This record gives sequence, C-alpha cells and structure tokens, in this order.
Amino acid sequence: MKINKNNLSVVIITKNEERFIGDAIKSSQFANEVLILDSGSTDNTCKIAEKLGAKVYTNEWLGFGLQKNAAVKLASNDWVFVLDSDERITFKLREEIIKTLENPKADGYFTGRLNNFFGKNIKTCGLYPDYSVRLFNRCKGSFSKVNVHESVQLQSKPSYLKNHMIHLAYDSIDEFIQKQNRYSTLNSKKKNIFKAVLNPYWTFFKLFIIKRGFLDGWHGFVISKLYAQYTFWKYIKNL
Repeated sequence: MKINKNNLSVVIITKNEERFIGDAIKSSQFANEVLILDSGSTDNTCKIAEKLGAKVYTNEWLGFGLQKNAAVKLASNDWVFVLDSDERITFKLREEIIKTLENPKADGYFTGRLNNFFGKNIKTCGLYPDYSVRLFNRCKGSFSKVNVHESVQLQSKPSYLKNHMIHLAYDSIDEFIQKQNRYSTLNSKKKNIFKAVLNPYWTFFKLFIIKRGFLDGWHGFVISKLYAQYTFWKYIKNL
C-alpha cells in the first residue's frame, strides 16, 4: 500500500552495495519514492537499483553527514526515511510509518535497529534498540556535517516509533575489523595515552558485563572485545 497523504521518500546512499541494495529497496517499495545517491560504484549497485524502480543519482563522496544531506535534498517529498543499504524495513515498521504519516505528531521519529552480527540478532551489549532519527520532515531538520556517526538535528523534540528495522551489521569478524578500523580513522581522537590504555578495558566491561553481553555467549564476548579494540584505535591513530 502506497502512502497518499504526507508522501514519503526512502533515501539510501551507496557505493558498491550490490550484495545488499536489492533487498533494501524491496523493503522500501511501500514509499512513494526510493532514491539512491551513489558515490562511484564500480559494481552493479546502480543497475540493480534502476531495475527495481529506484531513482538513481551520483555525487562525489562528501562524508556521511554531507552525503546524506545531499541525498535528502534530491528527494521529491518533504518526509524522508533515510535507510542504509544493509538495513531492512520490516512489515510492522512499514505499517507504523504509514499510520504515523497520516497525522504526524512530531517533526521526526527515532527508529530502533535490531543488529545482526555474524548471523545472530543481538539485543545485548547496548546494541538494542539502537535508536536514531530516520523518519523526519526535511524542512525541519538535517544531518550533522560530520564524516562519521552523523545524526539528524531537528528544530523540535522527536518522538519514537515502536517497531524496529533490521540491520545486517557484519557477516564476519574480518568485515567487523575492517569497518571499525575505517571508522576509528574517521573518528580518531586527540592523542591521549592514558585513555588509550584504560578506556578499552572500560568499554569491554561495560558491554560484556553491564550491558549483559555475556547473555549472548561467544557472540557477546567477541563483540565486546572488538569494540574495546576500536576504542584503543581511536586514541592511538594520532600518536
């Protein structure tokens, strides 16, 4: 069922996402428009998107925040849902979005994510519900202009959607390490040997014990350990 009132655009930024983009678009086809902003894919990402009826545009890479703002500006509708290619809008979330846009009570809505690590859905380690504003009126807000860990900044207080989307976070430990290494470079901190030594221990303890990562067994241990490693990388890359 398409939305008639308060038309919606689902917006996705891409680069070499042929493994994921098809299912992301299929989960979004209830919207009036699915828009892709690609930054130089050399695989079949754009061909797959076009075949599925998405509008495809290209733009040089600007950093996550600026790139998403550029994509949102290209949308035909003021209400947008910003999705990543490795995320899926579930049936329940789709129905809630449609219902919400019949009479919006806020200018934006936090949406939860159920993260899948190495084939398992994880609700511990502080990874659920993993809220971020994804559904919003672009006239009332935009993404922060940062290279990584961007977020939507609204003029008013956002509300919450009850249902979550699915995030296919990492297929393997190797993929996790590669992405976290990249993010730690983009999000590197000022030189601080003290924090480089101590903060990783705190990160592991917080995720595995306080955030109950131990309930997910080996998955919880590996996730906590790798996020601790990410914390270490952030503070040594400017040494």
